[in-house]
Amino acid sequence: MEMNLPSINTDVLNDWMSKPILFVKEGCPWCVEALAYFESKSLSLNIVDVRKDPSKMKDLIAASGQSKTPTLQNGDFVVADFDIGEFEDAMFKNPAEAKNLGL
Repeated sequence: MEMNLPSINTDVLNDWMSKPILFVKEGCPWCVEALAYFESKSLSLNIVDVRKDPSKMKDLIAASGQSKTPTLQNGDFVVADFDIGEFEDAMFKNPAEAKNLGL
């Protein structure tokens, strides 16, 4: 029996998979601040709201070992539960990752 499966645009899929993920929660003031910060830096992100899609909470916990937001994941690099000062400190301590992110 032949099945007609929908085609997947691999360019879109690869683009989505290559972007850093920012886990947020609707109503979180630190998340609002982080979103504005990354927008000001023109950093393209995949935004995952774990309140709007609770099934993504397992991804947040798997990535960071905790459930707080904002949390940024870029491959194996994770900055969890941060404010902007803490994120900038993480970038200062990890210049290769900062460069990788274009910051």
